[in-house]
Amino acid sequence: MEKVKLYSKTILIPLIVGGIVGILISGSLDYESLQKPVLSPPSILFPIVWTILYILMGVSYGILKEKSLIDGKIMLIYYLQLGVNALWPIFFFILKWRLFSFFWILLLAVLVIWMIIKFYSKDKLAGLLQVPYAIWTIYATYLNLGIYLLNR
Repeated sequence: MEKVKLYSKTILIPLIVGGIVGILISGSLDYESLQKPVLSPPSILFPIVWTILYILMGVSYGILKEKSLIDGKIMLIYYLQLGVNALWPIFFFILKWRLFSFFWILLLAVLVIWMIIKFYSKDKLAGLLQVPYAIWTIYATYLNLGIYLLNR
């Protein structure tokens, strides 16, 4: 039962953060009206992908927590990337700071890669579960830049 409580908490934290951001930006979403680069997904894909990525984030962090592998650096990078992640949609959709958002998502990509390295050094599975997040973040960086260039 302790394991269920642990993973429930570690999975719920990123899901709640993502959900709050989703509510905050819901009135400002203009994705459908933007010119988009080649290989842009339909808007319905974003909440599905982010839900999966947030669950994977929570599982990875839970693995480290369950094995008592959380240290100050792990906690810092995890919550820092989660905070940077949460601010990106606000900058991109609410404030419409498309170029700033591009540089912000580059920062996020670096933090995610750093997180993968730190997680992997503690537990291989915890690190590998974050690889889809890195891939998606790099893809989102491409989308961000493409949208900025096509809509300025």
